[in-house]
Amino acid sequence: MVKKDPFQVSVDDQFQFEIEPDAAQQLDIVPDGEQAFHLLENGRAFHIKLLEADYANRRYTFQVDGIKHTVRISDYYERLVKKLGLTVGGTQKINSIKAPMPGLVLSVLVQPGQTVQKDDPLLILEAMKMENVIKADGEGVVKTIAVEKSQSVDKAQLLIEFE
Repeated sequence: MVKKDPFQVSVDDQFQFEIEPDAAQQLDIVPDGEQAFHLLENGRAFHIKLLEADYANRRYTFQVDGIKHTVRISDYYERLVKKLGLTVGGTQKINSIKAPMPGLVLSVLVQPGQTVQKDDPLLILEAMKMENVIKADGEGVVKTIAVEKSQSVDKAQLLIEFE
């Protein structure tokens, strides 16, 4: 059963608020060009452009009406893991990287046998006309690359396997 606890949102590490999952799904957001969106909220219109997305760390950089903002979103499970102390410690060993969304592989940035560290770029995936840099969640040695340039991938499809 999926927890219906609110998302905790931090904007520019200054403003914090919560949003219920149902309310987030009902936001009036319409695509408005490449990496751009139009949002209507409380009778006001906002023009939003996604500048950068770090899916692993749930950190996004947006430009809202010309002003840059960094947004961090955490859900119930992320907060629970943190509360239990399971994120404390040294480096994390990774076994594999899977596609966070369906898309097209634009570039593979690593090779088998290569050692990677947390946040090292692994490949570039195009999704919804946006280029997303997929980064390592921890450290490891690339064992196999399961995709190649110009290949379409599905959400959760294996991209890279580690030793």
